[in-house]
Amino acid sequence: MDSFAIHTEGITKSFGALKALDSVSLDVARGEIFGLIGPDGAGKTTLFRILTTLMLPDEGRAEVCGFDIIGNPRAIRFRAGYMPGRFSLYPDLTVEENLRFYASLFGGRVSDNFGMVEPVYRQLEPFRNRRAGKLSGGMKQKLALCCALIHKPEILFLDEPTTGVDAVSRSEFWDILSGIKQGGMPIIVSTPYMDEASRCDRIALMNAGRILETGSLDEILSRNDMPVYAVRGENNYRTLQNLRHAAGVRDAVLFGEYIHVFAEERLSASVLAAVSGVAEVKGISPNIEDVFINIMGHGKK
Repeated sequence: MDSFAIHTEGITKSFGALKALDSVSLDVARGEIFGLIGPDGAGKTTLFRILTTLMLPDEGRAEVCGFDIIGNPRAIRFRAGYMPGRFSLYPDLTVEENLRFYASLFGGRVSDNFGMVEPVYRQLEPFRNRRAGKLSGGMKQKLALCCALIHKPEILFLDEPTTGVDAVSRSEFWDILSGIKQGGMPIIVSTPYMDEASRCDRIALMNAGRILETGSLDEILSRNDMPVYAVRGENNYRTLQNLRHAAGVRDAVLFGEYIHVFAEERLSASVLAAVSGVAEVKGISPNIEDVFINIMGHGKK
């Protein structure tokens, strides 16, 4: 499967009675940003650990950059850059020392690949003598990315890289990824943030170890074009209960000051307006979070 940066077939992994991955099959094209979107416990980290050869699957097969994860793990390790979800660098080493150490693990020096890390390093340069443990969340994130890139990998794995950082740092980080992608490197990113789906070329919605939907954001939204209404109640909690028991309502979920109602085709706004406690009804276009909640609620694969 040389046309793909990643190809998996039926990857399954269990920890005792818990099935962390349930027959996961997906392809990641070369030169794209691919997002694994799902909540904590969806199986994203387990899949990353298998693809980066840190863990063996119970069943199934996978190739990364054309190499089998079981038959040739060493080749993958030299070609993959991996940024785990938790900050895993040495907090007592400085920014510069961490970079030199990670470069030396692959038999090189920071200067050997400075062109790839320079756009990120420029933001870290004023803090090059600061210990990693004393950096802000956003700067730790950038240092971890530099260390993942320091050996000039062919593919980049980023496990929830924007979790726990502020909105500005999240946006800056995605801008950096877009720049890296321009160089042709495939990037696979996991995230619990639905809004980050729009920054990916393609995504996979994942929950409870299973892939629910795969495609571009527009493709997934078009395949799940369903009636959705935003409803505001006189008392949203009571109105939510009333809506969930109303005929023609598939599900209802709180979204800020509104309740999003997933309706059957035949249900109209006027019918919803008649439900006890409803003060306002308006039709809306479903977003990716609406789609995800609806799919989970109906067990769609």
